[in-house]
Amino acid sequence: MCETCIRSEVDITEGIPKQATIHFCRNCERYLQPPTQWIPCVLESRELLTLCIKKLKGLNKVRLIDAGFIWTEPHSRRIKVKLTIQKEVFANTILQQMFQVEYVVAYQQCEDCTRVMAQNTWKAMVQLRQKVPHKRTFLYLEQLILKHSAHKDTTNVKERRDGLDFYYASRSHAVKMLDFLQAVVPVRSKSSEQLISTDIHNNTSNYKFTYSVEIAPICKDDLVCLAPKMAQSLSNINPLCLCYRVGNSVNLIDPHTLTMAEVQSGLYWRNPFSAILATKDLVEYYVFDVEPLGVSRGRFTLADVTLARTSDFGKNDTSFFARSHLGGILKPGDTCLGYDLATTNVNDTNFDRLDAGRIPDVVIVKKSYPNRRKKSRTRHWRLKTLTKEEEDVLPRKQDQEKIEQDYELFLRDLEEDPEFRATINLYKADENATNTAAPAAAPGRSEEEDFPEIALEELMNELNIEEDEEVPSVMPE
Repeated sequence: MCETCIRSEVDITEGIPKQATIHFCRNCERYLQPPTQWIPCVLESRELLTLCIKKLKGLNKVRLIDAGFIWTEPHSRRIKVKLTIQKEVFANTILQQMFQVEYVVAYQQCEDCTRVMAQNTWKAMVQLRQKVPHKRTFLYLEQLILKHSAHKDTTNVKERRDGLDFYYASRSHAVKMLDFLQAVVPVRSKSSEQLISTDIHNNTSNYKFTYSVEIAPICKDDLVCLAPKMAQSLSNINPLCLCYRVGNSVNLIDPHTLTMAEVQSGLYWRNPFSAILATKDLVEYYVFDVEPLGVSRGRFTLADVTLARTSDFGKNDTSFFARSHLGGILKPGDTCLGYDLATTNVNDTNFDRLDAGRIPDVVIVKKSYPNRRKKSRTRHWRLKTLTKEEEDVLPRKQDQEKIEQDYELFLRDLEEDPEFRATINLYKADENATNTAAPAAAPGRSEEEDFPEIALEELMNELNIEEDEEVPSVMPE
């Protein structure tokens, strides 16, 4: 038989379908690769061609020589593929034939998009809480999360009145977030699970997992009073201490002797203590005299300070003598913030056990710049923020003012403490944002030379990636 007669008698494409259906999800623009895998493919790409060829049955009985797309309108929901195959029909006779297959694109919603539409988008949640009246800890924690990209696996972040909720599509991602939180702040956690569905035939169950995480209610610049046994275990430190840093442990300092102690997270939760005075209780003082004592430890220097309340000017001549750990930065004529223990009523059992002679009148916390702060100015640096979903309940005006005040105090802490801001990323502001503050004279000396400013060398340029060419969508909406 000649070649023409063989072609008329034998059809090697018999058994291979000339029409098939592939499923496409319009929300995420992915194709279904049976049985359950969804893969992203671009029109006329190698991945889509492989997917189309795998859909055909009977190709294992022939030899595939070539395959390619035939152009169709992108909106036609039709994909045509031209195939070239070979097969041995008689002894030592190989027949080659070319044919085309038409694929119909059918819409089907993938499992991920189905969960999104059904508001069932998470399998694990991390509830982060702290029982304090401000959000400065969460502002700092937000910057740590952004710096280390700990939020990349979250499906959603919701802001609550007393904390944050992180949602995840996988339990392992929530456990990873929990490990990160334990590494940066002193926390304790407990887990719970809720049964969503079960299959008695396959003996499988679907659960939702919730991790409740509580941050220790001790913040930077808080005044604490330790129990006698705990103070003795911490190198016999003075029970009345000041918290100068909070990391994965609570760092305390005795401002009278410069004795330092580190309270690990496990030790704290076995013997918890709370702050007897917080930053909202700070009182402003004016410094008359500073007498260094020649004792230093790290960035702290011991000194005797003579000071008076700024609110007492023109009313009385009451002055105080205090021993402070800030002898290296305080100078006569400065203004500082401290806790007034002479007139404050402290409700704490451990504080009541202290001898009256061991309780100072004033505990100096930090230096302040009231005259410079009064001047409106624009910072030449800025911070990034997480994309958070706020609560449905609109905040009251007082709550909104409190949030703005907490954010301003957090920015001031970054300006005044180099060690504190070294742990996060600061970015350059817009080019038109300049510092508009004018120097203001403080009583006795100028604050201009001592006012903390963040150098441009500490700032980072934000990387914006803009695509020059637009990637075409697989299917138009």
